[in-house]
Amino acid sequence: MKRFGVMLDMSRNAVMKVEEVKKLTKILRSFGYTTVMLYTEDTYEVENEPYFGYMRGRYTKQELKEIVAYCESIGMETIPCIQTLAHLNQIFRWSIYSAVHDCDDILLVGEERTYELIENMFKTVRKCFSSEYIHIGMDEAHNVGLGQYLSKNGYEKSSEILQKHLKRVVEIAKKYSFKPLIWSDMFYKLATKGGYYELNAEVTEEIKALVPNDVSLVYWDYYNTESETFDALIKGHQEFNNEIWFAGGAWAWEGFAPHNAYTLKTMSPAMQSVKEYGVENIFITSWGDNGKECSFYAVLPSLYTVKRLYDGETDIQKIKAEFCALTGEDYDALFALDLPNFVGNAQGVENPCKHMLYSDPFNGFLDSTVKEGVSKEYANHAKMLAKYAKTSKYVYLFENASALCELLSVKYAIGLETRAVYAKKNTQQLTALIEKYKLCEELLEKFYQAYRKLWFIENKPHGFDVQDLRLGGLSRRLRSCRERLEKYLLGEENEIPELEEKLLDYFGGEDTFDKEKTPSLNNWAKTASVNII
Repeated sequence: MKRFGVMLDMSRNAVMKVEEVKKLTKILRSFGYTTVMLYTEDTYEVENEPYFGYMRGRYTKQELKEIVAYCESIGMETIPCIQTLAHLNQIFRWSIYSAVHDCDDILLVGEERTYELIENMFKTVRKCFSSEYIHIGMDEAHNVGLGQYLSKNGYEKSSEILQKHLKRVVEIAKKYSFKPLIWSDMFYKLATKGGYYELNAEVTEEIKALVPNDVSLVYWDYYNTESETFDALIKGHQEFNNEIWFAGGAWAWEGFAPHNAYTLKTMSPAMQSVKEYGVENIFITSWGDNGKECSFYAVLPSLYTVKRLYDGETDIQKIKAEFCALTGEDYDALFALDLPNFVGNAQGVENPCKHMLYSDPFNGFLDSTVKEGVSKEYANHAKMLAKYAKTSKYVYLFENASALCELLSVKYAIGLETRAVYAKKNTQQLTALIEKYKLCEELLEKFYQAYRKLWFIENKPHGFDVQDLRLGGLSRRLRSCRERLEKYLLGEENEIPELEEKLLDYFGGEDTFDKEKTPSLNNWAKTASVNII
């Protein structure tokens, strides 16, 4: 092993405070981690680009230098992790970047202003980081060449466009004495003629030639659970003439609660494979998709376990004891932060604590997935997490998770219950339901305050405006639904049209509700309403 590191996503609205980065990296160093990457799409200062990361809480050059200096002082290498092709959607809201916009979140390949921007990125980053490596992204640019590029140049194969762009970016990287890493998907999928995790890769000489030999390929995999799959994909990557890195995942990106259990389900076989096939550079990503609601500290148990599994330790009781000795924390208690998602029959990366939080009481298209007994489970989880809060220095994490579960013990099935009570036209039940709405509103405020506390302890304030809008919108919507129920009860409204509409199965079964499945739906806009947001 040359490097065993972690990548922290600082681009999905939550930019971690410098002092918190220091605290977290100190813990990770004690775990045996040697490397940290800060994933920054536009959340870092770039010289000559005042609109890059504007109002997004971007790290200043001084802040980056401070983080790097601290990490070096404790023996950790800090590698910049940026984007030089796709995943730059936030910059395109500014008209000054319209000239470098191909389509979606993708830069315009071949445009000189594009390479001026990229050079400004490298110039700035070189002044802040001392590592010889830089991660330049280049992933998931599926529609490259199909927007402004197509209008200007006509149709070209995406592989040719990618090769042309990569060559230019690598030249700039070398100018600033960087060795570039790229996510491998856009090139590896050429070898499978399909999906990234297909096992039939045929890495031809033509495909090998697309990637310069001095560019490292990062095989990323957060999903597979069998050693044989990891083995095959590592061997496929090793057919390239490039240094191969592996990126796993510590699941903290499906809403408000982590998935430590699923992290271990995937990373246990992954660690066996990377050791067996001699992958020397490994890092574990922790993303923050759709608002970064979950704390990085919530995945400390799985981050420690993954490192120890790589070291060859398989005795989970010994791992738990070591974790407690290093951190002073109860391993099982922190692992219990998974609980808001572990209700009903959820067992993978399903995230009911987010999608059922935002599910609308009147047009709740997710109500077909509601399972009996889950509200009681949430009530029990709330009590357990509140108990753990009393003995942890991360008291605010447990208070937040407990408040969320307490809220969901009322909110989870309120839409389905509303529909049932409305159908009965029972005055007494309607009165009780209205009181339940009032309780739900109170518990939402309690959760909001707990979550606000968590955010402002760990992150810069930028980005919390989105949480204000989402949770504030939910608060107003609950009140609006309650007020309409009150009017209906008083006879001021003859009907509630949304509740007159027949509920269909979320999974497409129409009248047959599939109660065995739990959705994994992490996009707030697609959860909160069926209407256009």
